[in-house]
Amino acid sequence: MTEFDRRVRAVPPDGWDAPTPCSDWSVRDLVNHLVSEQRWAPWLLYGATLEEVGGRFDGDVLGDDPTAAWAEAATAAREAFTKPGALSRRVHTSGGVIPAEEYGWQMTVDLAVHAWDLAKGIRGDDRIDPELAAAALDVVRPQVAQWQGLGIFDPPVNVPEHADAQTRLLGLLGRRR
Repeated sequence: MTEFDRRVRAVPPDGWDAPTPCSDWSVRDLVNHLVSEQRWAPWLLYGATLEEVGGRFDGDVLGDDPTAAWAEAATAAREAFTKPGALSRRVHTSGGVIPAEEYGWQMTVDLAVHAWDLAKGIRGDDRIDPELAAAALDVVRPQVAQWQGLGIFDPPVNVPEHADAQTRLLGLLGRRR
């Protein structure tokens, strides 16, 4: 979340329409996607089903102040994830009911990879914290085959064998450096 937050706060006023590595998403579209995901988190962590949340976070959730919308959504998600017992629950997701801890890792990986996408979109620093990249790689590696074909990530990209964790993570999720 810190990685993505840093990039959102660095978007220049005229940078919201810039393209990102995510096909068909501008910087604004990318941030909108993550704000929507963060707004879902408290609902799911408190036990709501997908049907109960419904379409309340569809469309433009950024309004006139995308940075403020991000800050509000990220704060609410962080509070929900850090409540005592939150990670011991089970949550409803599009992939079924899963442990909240697994959901947390899915959100973390998404934030980390999209932090890179956002950095590319704003032409900012695209380095991800090495420990975060290594942890995310450990989470992604055993699941990447299942995720292929779901439209979540592009097919893996070959990277050098000796590449760092960030490069390997991005390559597994179809990102080209």
